[in-house]
Amino acid sequence: QVQLVESGGGLVQPGGSLRLSCAASRSIFSLNAMGWYRQAPGKQRELVAAISLSTITKYAESVKGRFTISRDYAKNTVYLQMNSLKPEDTAVYFCNYGPWAVVTTTLLFGSWGQGTQVTVSS
Repeated sequence: QVQLVESGGGLVQPGGSLRLSCAASRSIFSLNAMGWYRQAPGKQRELVAAISLSTITKYAESVKGRFTISRDYAKNTVYLQMNSLKPEDTAVYFCNYGPWAVVTTTLLFGSWGQGTQVTVSS
């Protein structure tokens, strides 16, 4: 049973923009904080941005001022607008859901989706 569908990745030049989308089932989206994460080759998965049910947000220091997370309750979708992309943003990006502490700190999720590849290169 597919519960999260990530999309929107691709190849972009440094300085460019991409918008990632994560569509969730209504039962998940309406009851949980949502987060975007990324994992680069040889590195641990890390929090990129998170958004609570009341739209409080949290960002990794490395993306503050460049990335924006938002959620659309009508579409059960969370977005990650990524601007001023840098080569170091290259990674597989994942979304996930849960209580705020899990989404922002522990990242102890039961499972992960396939993610969407973002490559920033000239």
